[in-house]
Amino acid sequence: MKCRQNWSSTCELELNKQIIREYEASLAYHVLANYFNRDDVGIKKLVKFYNKASMEEREHANKLMEYQNMRGGIVELNDLKITKIKLEKCNDILESLKIALQLEKSINGKLLELHQVADEQNDPQFADYLEGEFLNEQVESISEISKSISMIERFDGDQHAIWNFIERMD
Repeated sequence: MKCRQNWSSTCELELNKQIIREYEASLAYHVLANYFNRDDVGIKKLVKFYNKASMEEREHANKLMEYQNMRGGIVELNDLKITKIKLEKCNDILESLKIALQLEKSINGKLLELHQVADEQNDPQFADYLEGEFLNEQVESISEISKSISMIERFDGDQHAIWNFIERMD
């Protein structure tokens, strides 16, 4: 690649792994959206919430692929896995948010590891890109989902309160 400069094979490999993780998170959110869109569940606000989250993760994957190409790397999408998610109706809202929180924490942790790889490979441009495009957004997502979980837990199973809270979600 003509544009390749200071782009290590280690950064290239690890970035491809992150692209796959972002797609896997997107698919997990898509599974959650479709669960809440079932005719026996039907919570449209959560369909919208999880579809938005799915698209955000896919946009992250797209940004990372663009960056890989800009640096002269080759995008390789191997071993994409779909997470199986099983929710019980009696606690599906809270459990889905806990799954979302774990997804966001996992992605954040892997982005932090990727940032460390950039540092170890002496690639300040890559480290700066990760900081500017992804890390703050991950912290914000983790915080917002955590607050939603805390609110629902405070309702102590009061379905009316939970419903009202979900209806106010963006």
